[in-house]
Amino acid sequence: MDEVIVVRNLTKRFGAFTAVDDISFEVKKGEIFGFLGANGAGKTTVIRMLCGLSKPSSGNALVGGFDIRHQSEKIKANIGYMSQRFSLYEDLKVWENIKLFAGIYGMKKKDIAIKTDILLEELGFESQKETLVSALPLGWKQKLAFSVAIFHNPKVVFLDEPTGGVDPVVRRQFWELIYKTAEKGITVFVTTHYMDEAEYCDRISIMVDGRIEALDTPRALKEKFSSDSIDDIFYQLARNAKRKED
Repeated sequence: MDEVIVVRNLTKRFGAFTAVDDISFEVKKGEIFGFLGANGAGKTTVIRMLCGLSKPSSGNALVGGFDIRHQSEKIKANIGYMSQRFSLYEDLKVWENIKLFAGIYGMKKKDIAIKTDILLEELGFESQKETLVSALPLGWKQKLAFSVAIFHNPKVVFLDEPTGGVDPVVRRQFWELIYKTAEKGITVFVTTHYMDEAEYCDRISIMVDGRIEALDTPRALKEKFSSDSIDDIFYQLARNAKRKED
């Protein structure tokens, strides 16, 4: 099937509090899907469920064809993940980080060695192979963390506010990596607080208080809400949100 993520009536409750309230959507292979929402909307809770880290209270989802309720280990082997904190070990060298995460993803040693050399060449990092990650510029760390997240060629890569704290030029370079990744058939599921980045996505959803209030292409949403910017649409929907923290 073309759909790599299929979500049906997904709900997550914590006691009397409903963090995610009966949401349904699909994401296709190779699609760049923007998952937007203010703090407290429920984005992080959804991502944790889709990554197999948290069980839903009701409803279900398939990620890469695997059931989030019963096949969480299969899901973890078929996804990549990158957060704003980059998920790299600062006290390890560049090549050591690549080897470590590739091993965690279950890649064979021979394949790791071959792909490491290819990756370093693609990134222009050959001269930085022995450098500690802590010594790399922020933009370089970002590129490396993203490349490590897709090193095992996952079906989906989850990017949780990956461009926070970097300048516009580096952000644009990072999005060029995202485009190349999607062209390879890897689905990119990305959260961001930068509304201009939402314009780069094939489709976006906007969550408010645990529910998806809008989902479509950026162009279609702007037509629907009679607006010339995603930023304006976001604030139209989010201004009445009652929650303050995710």
